[in-house]
Amino acid sequence: MHIITRKRLNEFAQRYPESKSALIQWYQLMKQGEFNSLAELRQVFATADKLGKLTVFNIGGNKIRLIAATG
Repeated sequence: MHIITRKRLNEFAQRYPESKSALIQWYQLMKQGEFNSLAELRQVFATADKLGKLTVFNIGGNKIRLIAATG
């Protein structure tokens, strides 16, 4: 998975410190993973949903919703 920048994640974690560990975990899993399909992604993130060219992740027990552009 290609993550362009961590800046927005860091800014969010700074503003909402309770989200920091969940965002770090998401980042590490995404950086390590190579997902070729939604099915593969859901093996790691069971609640991930596809909306057109976007993928929606529910992070931290559905306390945070992260929307990512996909290629």
